[in-house]
Amino acid sequence: CLDCPRGQYQSESGQPSCTTCPAGTHSADTGSSECEVCKSGGYCQVEDGSMVRQACPAGSYNPETKSTSIGSCLLCPAGTSGSDIEATTNATCVPCRAGSFASGEGKQACQFCPQGYHQSEAGATSCVRCAAGKFCPEGSSREMDAQCAAGTYANVTNDDGIPDCFDCPAGSSCGGGAAPPSECSPGSFAATAGLSECASCAGGSYQAESNATSCLPCDMGSFCEPGAS
Repeated sequence: CLDCPRGQYQSESGQPSCTTCPAGTHSADTGSSECEVCKSGGYCQVEDGSMVRQACPAGSYNPETKSTSIGSCLLCPAGTSGSDIEATTNATCVPCRAGSFASGEGKQACQFCPQGYHQSEAGATSCVRCAAGKFCPEGSSREMDAQCAAGTYANVTNDDGIPDCFDCPAGSSCGGGAAPPSECSPGSFAATAGLSECASCAGGSYQAESNATSCLPCDMGSFCEPGAS
């Protein structure tokens, strides 16, 4: 006599063949006289005439017994990941940490936010574009200030997460770091690009407008002190 293969059984003697285990059950060993209920954390389906139990893959779970297809394995929701196989509860679906995300269901692991993006919240399904003038390396949970030299400013953050620094425009001053350009106030000017400070109008000249690149000579019949507006 031959033993019944796994996934089949025979409860009677003198039989010429074995019987496939009923749906929702299986036999893990050869020579079984009965089948056992398919446990939670997996499902049982027919393969080559035998009922075989399969574990739910990582990123899913199944709290029910007697399951008959992989569709019984419930996917971890977006914003979480599950690294355990054969999980029986959604407690194995762990929210993504700050600086990472899971865009869809059934993820085995969360992804780090790419360079140029950040995410301060746990359980996120996406990351936020780094603001202009900010620095966001891979896996950032917050934006960091750019480190531009005096006379320059950060205008755009590239895909690599590192902001480009540009010369301060004429008519403005740039203190560096992450500070944006500051227009020269009336009575001052910045004649060229790349200046860290605006210069005061010299005596005998004035400037009534902001964002000026030069000063104007005083009108006849009047005088102008330094920095006149």
